[in-house]
Amino acid sequence: MVRLLQIEWIKLWNNRASKILIIAYFVLLTLISLVAAIKFDIGPIKFHLAELGIFNFPYIWHFNTFIAAFFKLFLAVVIVSMMANEYSNKTIKQNLIDGFSKWEFVYSKFLTVLAFSAVSTAFIFVVSMLLGLGYSDYNEIGIIFSDLEFILAFFIKLVGFFSFCLFLGILVKRSAFALGFLILWIIIEQLIFGLLGWKVVSWDTAKQIKNLFPLESMSNLINEPFSRLSAVQNLGQQIGEDLKFDYAVHWYEILIVLVWSTLFIYWSYALLKRRDL
Repeated sequence: MVRLLQIEWIKLWNNRASKILIIAYFVLLTLISLVAAIKFDIGPIKFHLAELGIFNFPYIWHFNTFIAAFFKLFLAVVIVSMMANEYSNKTIKQNLIDGFSKWEFVYSKFLTVLAFSAVSTAFIFVVSMLLGLGYSDYNEIGIIFSDLEFILAFFIKLVGFFSFCLFLGILVKRSAFALGFLILWIIIEQLIFGLLGWKVVSWDTAKQIKNLFPLESMSNLINEPFSRLSAVQNLGQQIGEDLKFDYAVHWYEILIVLVWSTLFIYWSYALLKRRDL
């Protein structure tokens, strides 16, 4: 396992574009902390974002994982490019000649997916913990370590998304086309949802079916956190809107993403096994 990861790391780190994207990704995750320094002072309107409670425990776990998930596209480019480079540089053939089985090849890529997901999760955990300890109004142990399911959901979300990107990289072979297909799939999911609700079933049933789609199921793991803020809740009450939603991470949502992740890895292997390299 360690040997496979070392081989993949050498390939990635020796690729200039991949190196830049990886560094940029973790720099952007770090920049979440700069939100704490943002202050608005426009005439009578004065407020400090950190004072709105976005770094309060346990809310910070929800907020930071939701925001950090947007930056996963940087590593998505790395993963699809990683596969494209295997084909263009013919290193995949060389690996097989050197004694790799096709399963070992896919397994090494999946280990890279797990490593990216685990390091990203640990990184956002540390950043959130430091920000929370510095700005949170609540520092009791029980409060600090509540809502940690968002950290687990963040990890599962990354594993699912990167597994999908790995499958696309093997399927399409070209990084630009793979990323294009990723964008196309987002549109396809919405079109299928619209077609189901319009012509086939009720909109409520269509939404339930939509929640089973790969990208939609990954998105559902961490719902938007903004309406959870007390300031937004108070504003909603003043205008007569009930902004209480279900923000929890549910076990069945995690299960759906894990099933898709397993399918993407299996399909990656099945596709590579059938393909004449």
